[in-house]
Amino acid sequence: MRPAHDPRKAYGFVGVEVSTADLSASVWLWERGDDGQVSVTKVITIPAEAAETEQMPPAVQPFGAVPPLVTDIALSVDDRDLYVSCWGTGELKRFDVSDPRNPRETGSVRLGGMVQKSPHPAAGALSGGPQMVEVSRDGRRVYLTNSLYASWDAQFYPAIIEGWMVGLDAPEGGGLQVDPDFFVTMPGGRRPHQIRLQGGDASSDSYCFP
Repeated sequence: MRPAHDPRKAYGFVGVEVSTADLSASVWLWERGDDGQVSVTKVITIPAEAAETEQMPPAVQPFGAVPPLVTDIALSVDDRDLYVSCWGTGELKRFDVSDPRNPRETGSVRLGGMVQKSPHPAAGALSGGPQMVEVSRDGRRVYLTNSLYASWDAQFYPAIIEGWMVGLDAPEGGGLQVDPDFFVTMPGGRRPHQIRLQGGDASSDSYCFP
């Protein structure tokens, strides 16, 4: 759950990892009205992706598709950009949520994924996928790690042997670009999870506005 940073705004977003109906993932907007009542509306749907059965890990083969598995979302400090990690398909999506009721996708990158194993310029094909996501306070840098929990890693990424963290550039106005020089590996079986940035970041700080 990611509430708006501006305390004058009574809304926020929450991610739903998977639908048992069709394996899709979703993001929902919650709002508190002037009457104090809270409403919840689905504003983003991310469908599952078709793939050859033999390419999928055993855990998802019976379902015939790869679920996005939204495991984290992050909202920029200015409440303008929402980042959505699709750990299953290996994708990070960027949405303009200036109008929170009508998100607009403005960028996407592929890294890892159960089937695609999309490469990083500094490392080649990757195991795991975008999992925890963190945004710098200025909104121009985004960081990702690839491990959820050891038991989940073993089910969905049986071949995962090395944790990694990557950096992305987030240009003003939209788009996402992989930083080819920022690729950190965690040898010895270590797997990174949560990210915290020195000096503050978009999800661990509290903010006060006049």
